Amino acid sequence: MFQDLQSQFLGSTIGGLVAGSIYALIALGYTMVYGVLRLINFAHSEIFMIGTMTSLFILVTIAPTAPFTIFSMIGILLLLIVASALVSGGSAIVLEQLAYRPLRKKGATRLAALISAIGASLFLQEAFGLKIIPWLFDKPGRVQQPAPRFVPHEELFRIGNGVVRTDHVFVIVGAVVVMVVLDQLVSRTRIGRGIRATAQDPEAAVLMGVSIDRIVRITFLLGGAMAGVAAALFVMEYENTDYRIGFLLGIKAFTAAVLGGIGNLRGALLGGIVLGLVENWSSIFLGSAWKDVTAFVVLVLVLMFRPTGILGESLQRARA
Repeated sequence: MFQDLQSQFLGSTIGGLVAGSIYALIALGYTMVYGVLRLINFAHSEIFMIGTMTSLFILVTIAPTAPFTIFSMIGILLLLIVASALVSGGSAIVLEQLAYRPLRKKGATRLAALISAIGASLFLQEAFGLKIIPWLFDKPGRVQQPAPRFVPHEELFRIGNGVVRTDHVFVIVGAVVVMVVLDQLVSRTRIGRGIRATAQDPEAAVLMGVSIDRIVRITFLLGGAMAGVAAALFVMEYENTDYRIGFLLGIKAFTAAVLGGIGNLRGALLGGIVLGLVENWSSIFLGSAWKDVTAFVVLVLVLMFRPTGILGESLQRARA
């Protein structure tokens, strides 16, 4: 067992950082909406799925072929990121308008909003599986959809026994850049101050001239855009998607948000990375079949012993 650990540890660490970066991006959507509305948006997983379908549609349409240069790879990836972020962000706004805002205006309970989120999630899954995917790709909607490769999985360098590939670097660097930009936007801009004010005290924010509806809309837009970025990176890295792809990844991203501290942007980053590493390290001892089980065990343990998460501070107490 020690030899397995020694030979696989660095490789598993690199894989964990890649997976954790994607978890963290998706988790940002959960944590932002919870920080402002105290709502767990379980339909956020389908916002991610919509982003993967957007990236897949673009790849199938442009049909990239080798040989690839660094500029063509970056150009295609940026196209996927921007398009998926826009479509996912727009979908999140529509979701908020149709599924959550009417309940919020009527003063409905959080339980009602949670049930609405679950219903919206199931509706989007089935709508894509039955109608939208067959219409977009002229294929059965309930099967895995392969994506063309446009970033060669070539070895760049090694860290011990761990191989760092081109796609690994793209995922990790892309995720870090986007998360830093979001953190600075929330911490230092006028929009960010409005988000924090609404999270801290909505009534006082209204008295100070903040439009709650506008802030909620922006929050869903930003959270959805993060899911879209994660979707583009996921399709590039794993080269497939399907109509239920968001279900498992959504639960893992929610676990990451809880692990880092739900409502905490930097906690989502930390939680995603920690979860990705724990998953991959556990597969050394238990096998890859137990990777998903590990994520759920982590969720249960965090809720039992550290329900506020590693960092604990919520968005409403964030400071500029």
